Amino acid sequence: MATTQSPALSSLDSTALREAVDAVLTQFLDEQRDHPPDAGLVAEAAQLTEAVRGFLAAGGKRLRPLLCVLGWAAAGGRGDTSPVFRVAASLEMFHAFALIHDDVMDRSETRRGRPTLQHTLTAAHAHGTADAEEVGASAALLVGDLVFAWSCRLLHTAGLREDRLSAVLSLVDDMRSEVMYGQFLDLVAGGRSGADVEAAVRIARHKTASYTIEYPLRIGAALADAPTTLHRVLSEFGRPLGEAFQLRDDLLGVFGDPDCTGKPVVDDLRAGKHTALLALALQRADPGQRAALDAVVGDPSFTEDDASRVRGIFAATGARDTVEQMISDRYAQAVRALERVPFPPAAAEAMRGLADAVVARTT
Repeated sequence: MATTQSPALSSLDSTALREAVDAVLTQFLDEQRDHPPDAGLVAEAAQLTEAVRGFLAAGGKRLRPLLCVLGWAAAGGRGDTSPVFRVAASLEMFHAFALIHDDVMDRSETRRGRPTLQHTLTAAHAHGTADAEEVGASAALLVGDLVFAWSCRLLHTAGLREDRLSAVLSLVDDMRSEVMYGQFLDLVAGGRSGADVEAAVRIARHKTASYTIEYPLRIGAALADAPTTLHRVLSEFGRPLGEAFQLRDDLLGVFGDPDCTGKPVVDDLRAGKHTALLALALQRADPGQRAALDAVVGDPSFTEDDASRVRGIFAATGARDTVEQMISDRYAQAVRALERVPFPPAAAEAMRGLADAVVARTT
C-alpha cells in the first residue's frame, strides 16, 4: 500500500485534503477492478467498480473524510498519514453506501444533479422488461452492499496497530448502528401527521448528524490516541453542528436551488419527510393552512405549484425563520465547545471554518 503524504497538513487546506482522499479512493477502486476475488469475475468487477467510481465522481463534499483528518490533527496527530487517509476514505465509502440505499428507499430520481444509481442501472440492465424498475433498484441495493463491504476493507487494510484499530472499530460500529436506527426512525415516521418537532430533530440527530460530523471527528481523534476528555469536547462540537447540517439540508430541500443542490425541491415534500420544518408549520398552521398541507404533503403527485404553496405556508407560519434560529443556536453551541480545549491553531481554525461553511451552505 502506497504511503500518502500531504503537504497541506500543516495548514489543513481542505482542497488538498480532499484530493488526497480521492487519490486513495481511486487507487482502491483500481485494485478492486483489477483483482476481483475470482478470476472469472473480471467483467463484473470492472462494471461495478466503474458504477461506484461514477457515483463518487458525481460530486460530494468529502465532508466526513475531511473531518476525520481534522479530528486526527485536533488530537495532535503526527507521523505517517497513510493510515489516516485510508480510514478517512473508508468513511466516504460508507457514506456512499448510505446514499445509495437511501435513494432506493426514497425512490429518488436524481442525486447531485444526475440520475440516481438505480435509474442508471435500470437503463443499463433492464432492457425494457416489465420489471425494469425492480431490476434497477435491486441492483443498486447490491452495489450499496458491495460498497459497505469495501468501506470495511479500506478500514481493515489501513495498517493500524491492534489497539488503535480496536478503538476505531468501536466508534465505527456505534456510528453504523446509529445510522441504521436513525434510518428506521425516518422510515416509520413517514405517513404520520408529523407535528412533533422533537421527534423530527431526533430523526435528524441519529440518521445524519452523528455520522456526518461527530463520529468522523472522533474516529480521526482515535487515530491519534486522543484522551476521553477530547472525545467529549469533539462530541459537544460535532453533535449540534451535525444537527445544524441536517436542518440546513431540510431548508435546502424546500427552498434551495436545484441547480446547486442537485435534487428537485419537491422530493422531500412529495415523500412527506418528517422534518422540523414541516413539524413547526403543522403546529402553527391555521385550519386552512393545515388542510392545505395535509392535502399535498406526502402525495406522490405533488407538483411544483404545490411546492410554491407549501413554501408560502412555511414562511407565513414562521417555520422557516424558526429553523434558521435553530441552526444559529446549534452553531453557537458548537463554537463554544471549541473554546474549551486549546486545539492546535491550524485545527481550531479549520474546524471553525468548517462550522461556518456548514451553516451557510447552499448545496
